[in-house]
Amino acid sequence: MKIMAGNSNLPLARAIAGYLELPLTDASVRRFADEEIFIEIHENVRGEDVFIVQSSSFPANDNLMELLIGIDALRRASARRITAVVPYFGYARQDRKPGPRTPISAKLVANLITEAGADRVLSVDLHAGQIQGFFDIPTDNLYAAPVMAADIQARYGEDDLMVVSPDVGGVVRARALAKRLDNAPLAIVDKRRERAGESEVMNIIGDVAGRACILIDDIVDSGGTLCNAAHALLDQGAKSVTAYITHGVLSGGAVARINSSSLKELVITDTIRPTDAAQDSDRIRILTVAPLIGEAVRRIADESSVSSLFD
Repeated sequence: MKIMAGNSNLPLARAIAGYLELPLTDASVRRFADEEIFIEIHENVRGEDVFIVQSSSFPANDNLMELLIGIDALRRASARRITAVVPYFGYARQDRKPGPRTPISAKLVANLITEAGADRVLSVDLHAGQIQGFFDIPTDNLYAAPVMAADIQARYGEDDLMVVSPDVGGVVRARALAKRLDNAPLAIVDKRRERAGESEVMNIIGDVAGRACILIDDIVDSGGTLCNAAHALLDQGAKSVTAYITHGVLSGGAVARINSSSLKELVITDTIRPTDAAQDSDRIRILTVAPLIGEAVRRIADESSVSSLFD
């Protein structure tokens, strides 16, 4: 088994390799003067089970091309099996046609990864579960919920908890976390989105008065939804509001928005390499999913059960 990394999230790749007690495969990723990407593998991978770790986060297109070229390089070097470990699967929000004459980009990216030569895909908290069906190769979708639940129990276990979904579409995710937290009660934020990147909180479904609310979602991008939801929950009498989000995209002025919000804390994982602003913020804390991904990689290599990780 070998672990290879692109440039999108080297600290996470090193942590995964450290968990597995393996060195990262010696490879170089360079760019020509016109920004074309060139990857060269400096050690023998013939007949090896290779896992290439690369999130397709910002800059999404550059990181996606690195992943595709890396897979192609491994295939042409006669690797026995190539698993694309994509902790954050970019373009996942484009998983359906929202209107006429629009693409389903998540399916296109799945086709690209498959055609490049990947034999298997491993990701964390896909935006929509059906994206697994976009691939014609085995696809494992890991859940960050166990990592988050352990952290919540350690920090807020004594509080009167309520798990909150920031929209109706996230209820299944929120219910799964609530079940792990000794069947904590559930509330839903009913919002109306007027245009992309903006949201307006309309109503809170559930009695949150006096409770420590845990907002749970898969992606935080602009942060507008979270900030509005936190404000609405506190208006309804919530004692505090903490958000646990798997993928911290945090584009534009999101970090500044979080810093000036009513949120007690935003907890994200390291599926996306945190920006300097996110790391310097006293409102943002980062959990690592390296042991989770590392254990899944070990089980895939050993041909043992991955799903039992979440039992």
